[in-house]
Amino acid sequence: MLKENYSSVLEKVAAAAVRSGRDPKDVTLIAVGKMHEPKELQEVYDAGCRDFGENKVQELTGKIEVLPKDINWHLIGHLQRNKVKYIAGKTTLIHSVDSLRLAEEIEVQTNKLENGSLVSDILLEVNASGEISKFGIRPEESIQLCREISALRHVRVRGLMTVAPYVDDPEKNRSIFRKIRTISLDIRNANIDNVSMDILSMGMSGDYEVAIEEGATMVRVGTSIFGARDYSSQSSG
Repeated sequence: MLKENYSSVLEKVAAAAVRSGRDPKDVTLIAVGKMHEPKELQEVYDAGCRDFGENKVQELTGKIEVLPKDINWHLIGHLQRNKVKYIAGKTTLIHSVDSLRLAEEIEVQTNKLENGSLVSDILLEVNASGEISKFGIRPEESIQLCREISALRHVRVRGLMTVAPYVDDPEKNRSIFRKIRTISLDIRNANIDNVSMDILSMGMSGDYEVAIEEGATMVRVGTSIFGARDYSSQSSG
């Protein structure tokens, strides 16, 4: 069942990429395994997925230990500074950097690894909807934060991430995704050293097709692949 779900989402991702005039290979589908068992992720891995996302550090590190080593792991949830040390060097991409202080802690922890030769790739989380409940910087803060982070030797800004509102009609989020793409273009045109804007992480199960049409290069899909989560067993991490 999970393999079929994954294949179905992959087909929709490809179709949306084609509609936006892009090669489907330019869009990465991240399977979000939040609160799902490693055996479920393994089934999706066996279907061909190599990019998995987790919201919590504890869950991410636990699954890294037991799942195949060629997985690209994405930390997509809010990251506290005191937990950076547990994931430094273990993730392909940290999607949720929303302050200079957090980026500086990633710098410190990454510098400790492999004789200081590693660089951590990150995305800036932008709160484009203005929702108080959402993490992320304000859109107007994006360029300045990029400039500040660009001075760090072991952190590299690769693009932007946003979490759009939960809506009944994905079209309601189109303007949010369009805004993020516009911000990324403004940052790219600023030509800031050590900053590239080749990644736009936006779109989840309810709206990923619209996000792709508006320029997403990564979509974070959980429910449409793994099914609904059981929050009754939720624990901190």
